[in-house]
Amino acid sequence: MESALPDGAAHVGPRVRALRAEQGLSLSQLARRAGLGKATLSGLEAGTRNPTLDTLHSVAAALGVPLTALVAESARIQGAAVDMALLKVFEDGPATYELYRMRIPAGAAQTSPPHHPGVTEHATVFAGELRAGPLDAPGVAGPGGYLEWAADTPHGYAATGGQDVHASLLIRYPR
Repeated sequence: MESALPDGAAHVGPRVRALRAEQGLSLSQLARRAGLGKATLSGLEAGTRNPTLDTLHSVAAALGVPLTALVAESARIQGAAVDMALLKVFEDGPATYELYRMRIPAGAAQTSPPHHPGVTEHATVFAGELRAGPLDAPGVAGPGGYLEWAADTPHGYAATGGQDVHASLLIRYPR
């Protein structure tokens, strides 16, 4: 299982535990909401398991918080195919935004679980060809192109051309 963060469990576990306690959720309740095994969530909170990107997205969605509520603001996040570096988190009125630099190796693809309701993603492509969006209706963009989609359903990212995709990804979380 690929780790989403270098030494991720040491930083994520206490944050998950604190957010769970703030919301008055038991470990079992959060595990059920996130679609994870109780042992997986317990190991994450205890710092004995490194989280994958899918696990982090599932826990964040179940808690109704942005991904950055769980990870350090200087995080580098890796999934099965997507490598993202968090550049900035900012709040603007009724939303929180996370801005990432994203790289996907040529020919690689990744599916991501849904975020909580109302979350949108916005990608601007600098190099390569990106296919991204809802699994049933992804869009395609090349250099200089832009894609936007509702991210509260399963969605994916793929580098469909013969070169790596380099893009920015802006995730908008309504409060």
